[in-house]
Amino acid sequence: MREFAVAPYHRADFPVLAVDMFSGSLVAIVTPMLASGEIDRAAWLRLLDLHLDNATAGVIVGGTTGESATLLEAELRELTTTALEHVAGRMKVIAGAGTNSTAESVARARWLSALGVDGLLVVTPAYVKPTQEGLIRHFTAVAAASSVPILLYNVPGRTAVDLLPPTVARLATVPNIVALKEAVGDIERVRELLRLAPGIALLSGDDATCREAVLAGAKGVISVTANVAPREMADMIAAALEGDATRAGRIDARLAGLHENLFVEANPIPVKWVLERMGLIGQGIRLPLTPLSNRFQSRVLAAMERAGLTG
Repeated sequence: MREFAVAPYHRADFPVLAVDMFSGSLVAIVTPMLASGEIDRAAWLRLLDLHLDNATAGVIVGGTTGESATLLEAELRELTTTALEHVAGRMKVIAGAGTNSTAESVARARWLSALGVDGLLVVTPAYVKPTQEGLIRHFTAVAAASSVPILLYNVPGRTAVDLLPPTVARLATVPNIVALKEAVGDIERVRELLRLAPGIALLSGDDATCREAVLAGAKGVISVTANVAPREMADMIAAALEGDATRAGRIDARLAGLHENLFVEANPIPVKWVLERMGLIGQGIRLPLTPLSNRFQSRVLAAMERAGLTG
């Protein structure tokens, strides 16, 4: 079995990796594509400007919503480099580094961190269903290969493996593992994570429950809804962070239809359809994903209307 040496990290090597380093409304940004499937570079800059203009705290490049499974290494490198150059420090740029192979994730962590990103989002390995001990060894190896902070990502609905709270608590002792994107929409899970792993930033990965999560103590959200309603998500999370449950709830009520209907088919199918309707991107999406089915379009359109995204 291949072994991965763990670098001799010390917390003093990461003096600014406080739980507030990643907070607010961060967007799991789509990858805009032409109808041919090629990256739409003009639309990429347009989307980055949308988030710069609407108080988004950071973008996650090449995550699930960015169709990471279909991106070539050269494309991920170009998207990340372009984002870093264009954003120029005005918001966080986090790159998706997770794969279902530890060796590949380690290699990706090395070259992505060398680009100068603010952090790496590392999802649990999909399909292979590792044990909790396997997850600890996997994430520790990836963290050792990275010169930038690591954000864990738990989304068992897509990966078929659940990163359990006691495992997160053990991983929180690795110096450059600083945050967790938790997509299990369970507030009791949020409370357990806050109790067991208070030293890392908890970010909701579930738009429908992120307001409750932040009011309970999470630091923010990595959002799909923020692709199409960035200002609203930023304002809602800011209100929740300030403890203004009434204002946060009022904003969230307008977005509830989006939170639900952006997942009527596999993400990012619906959100790319909405962005196309808004005139921000073209029709491109890569197989095996396909454009939004006709039978769902009226539902998604109604959610857009309730959120004030039409007319």
